[in-house]
Amino acid sequence: MSMQRLAKRVEQIAPFQVMAVMARAKQLQAAGEDVIHLEVGEPDFSAPEAVNEAGKAAISAGKTGYTAATGLPKLRHAISEFYQQRYQVDVAPERVIVTPGASGALLLLSSLMAEVGSEVLMPDPCYPCNRHFLLQVGAKARMLECASVNNFEIDLDSLAAQWREQTTGLWLASPANPTGSVLSKDYVAKAWDIVKQQGGHLLVDEIYQGLVFEGEDFTALSISDDIFVVNSFSKYFAMTGWRLGWVVVPEWAIEGATKLAQNLFISASSVAQHAALRAFQPDVLAECEARRQTLAKRRVTLIKGLQSLGLPIASAPQGAFYVYVDVSSITSDAMQWCLDLLQKEFVALTPGADFGMKDAHKYVRFAYTCDCERIEQALERIKRFIQA
Repeated sequence: MSMQRLAKRVEQIAPFQVMAVMARAKQLQAAGEDVIHLEVGEPDFSAPEAVNEAGKAAISAGKTGYTAATGLPKLRHAISEFYQQRYQVDVAPERVIVTPGASGALLLLSSLMAEVGSEVLMPDPCYPCNRHFLLQVGAKARMLECASVNNFEIDLDSLAAQWREQTTGLWLASPANPTGSVLSKDYVAKAWDIVKQQGGHLLVDEIYQGLVFEGEDFTALSISDDIFVVNSFSKYFAMTGWRLGWVVVPEWAIEGATKLAQNLFISASSVAQHAALRAFQPDVLAECEARRQTLAKRRVTLIKGLQSLGLPIASAPQGAFYVYVDVSSITSDAMQWCLDLLQKEFVALTPGADFGMKDAHKYVRFAYTCDCERIEQALERIKRFIQA
């Protein structure tokens, strides 16, 4: 046996439990079973064809070399104009750092704003990779328990009391994964006031921006230029495999973020960047909006179906493409329930333990990423499973 040892931080990173579900789902599919996938955070839309064609054209034109570490100037300007046109917010292109996916942005921000031994506050539940990015720089996340009756939002009245000497910031998400909840502008503004008073930084994950069905679709950049915002081409623009995102940083952080971008990833994919330029044209934006309307119909279908099954929705699913469901009335172990459902009825779901700690065994995430007919079929199978 090798005497070599993995870094200790690896032991602190939890694997996705849903991977066990997905592995079993693939086995069942290979055996010829009809598996309905409501576990994957990726709709059955591919990137708009115009975007694909732009990527092909970039390859044909030989635009495959490195770009500036912060991204193509044209793309940074396009993102800046997008904020102005859609949200009436002025964002200087120099503040936009294009990254290899939103994951690249989150890793960059972890390095930029977290010291060894520091902590960042996050809601419980939230996207798990966020806390794992912090581990890579010797920091950690401290999860704050959130109540389902409050849509799993951190109680801002007690936020200042949660701040400790080693606390460096607060990370929020809207729309949120896994709950689909959308924060109000007043909530984000109040959170920023508290964080600012504590001398910390605020990051708002807006990766699902644009996919809002109830509440206001806004950007935290409309509140302050000193808030960090992360976004992605993966969700609204359906460019998941292109691995392209961005982060908007305050002016005072541009130099530091640029140095980190140069060292962490040299540059994001040049082909993906050239393709993404096409995403901001009116015809592609119209296609993305039509897809949002399709997701809105799927959302209604799933919510009504869950209500008919008597499964409580844990928080108001106002955005993204997720519904977080309380299954504690029918099981004490959501993970095992997901595996049993998959084995018997061939419906794949994501257990709550992937996202939270407090009472995570009670919850399951449904993703309305397939068409209404398949969602209805899945609901019928779940009904049969529950009644068996």
